[in-house]
Amino acid sequence: MQRALRPLIGAAALHDWLTGERPSPTVLDARWVLGAPSERPAYDAGHLPGASWVEFEQVCSGEPGAGGRHPMPQIEVFEAAMRAAGVDNDRPVVVYDQANSLAASRCWWLLRYFGKEDVQVLDGGYAAWTGAGLEITTDAPSTDGDFVATTGHVALLDADGAAEYVERGVLLDARPAARYAGREETIDPVAGHIPGALSSPALENVQDDGRFLPPDDLAMRFTAHGVRPETDVGTYCGSGVQATHLALALEASGIHPHTAVYIGSWSQWITDPDRPIDAGSAPR
Repeated sequence: MQRALRPLIGAAALHDWLTGERPSPTVLDARWVLGAPSERPAYDAGHLPGASWVEFEQVCSGEPGAGGRHPMPQIEVFEAAMRAAGVDNDRPVVVYDQANSLAASRCWWLLRYFGKEDVQVLDGGYAAWTGAGLEITTDAPSTDGDFVATTGHVALLDADGAAEYVERGVLLDARPAARYAGREETIDPVAGHIPGALSSPALENVQDDGRFLPPDDLAMRFTAHGVRPETDVGTYCGSGVQATHLALALEASGIHPHTAVYIGSWSQWITDPDRPIDAGSAPR
């Protein structure tokens, strides 16, 4: 039976878990850089003991198109990849990336969506692990898992659902503020944001070393947006990566454990010219 875990785990705590007496978790290496070649060579050069490789673009995203730049992966593809990485139904999972948890949060959220409750993100990622002087290896595990993916375990929004969250609760835009305001669109062909959404840049929730801010600091940031435990909160970004990072930060804050994510995000919103677009800084 799965048990609820805090969404983040520190390097020292993970090391103790991996080297202690209780059964260790499955560890997934999801290092990824937007627009750059695969980080697989970095994994081959060194990774956490027992960690399996996850190819982000092939596993954590479907084919770009009408669903956005990083749409939902097909359930069969994700399930097969998780099994190949050793993910079991009854064994906890810890995911990490290089440092800031962008890629790890997407894998974390997908595992949650597909029914894996006992999953955590290594706070600070590979950089925190190596910075603590902990062991790395080039050995790759070869065990298969028995994970069975089923859908709908956390809230997934479409475009209509995202627009509805503006009316019923709070919709947070996780992109940098300049992209939200339409001043500096560096990726998508149309600038601006979903009308009524509030700017809440995801990467402002992490420190310079990639670790998340303390829970109290995160809570202050979100309460400033009007988020309360009973608030319906949705997140989006450019293509559904920073949006999952913001969902992770919301859960780590301790004030809001259930966040809906618009995975298609801005790159999907703008595929329909009839959908409204706003620009400029919106009031709280």
